[in-house]
Amino acid sequence: MDLLSTRQKLVASNIANADTPGYKTQDVDFQFEFMSLANGQQPQTVPADGLVEKPDGNNVSMDREARLLAENAIRFNLASTLVRGQFKMVRSAIDEGKNG
Repeated sequence: MDLLSTRQKLVASNIANADTPGYKTQDVDFQFEFMSLANGQQPQTVPADGLVEKPDGNNVSMDREARLLAENAIRFNLASTLVRGQFKMVRSAIDEGKNG
């Protein structure tokens, strides 16, 4: 969920800077960073490759950022559902221990 939070902040920053001359879109390599977080490392931002640069040097694509927001929301909902399920199992085990 930390990685999803980091990506959400980056996407928000990219959108906020969509009209800032010279601003370069930032992102995280989600698969690589997921494995890095599993090893206890902090996520690193990387410049997004393959984006069309406007005459002012800015390369933010609002379509891309909107897609990333939606993708991030889906991943966050999935992660929170999984965590809720884990908490329910722990609570159930605790309740059974009290009654047993």
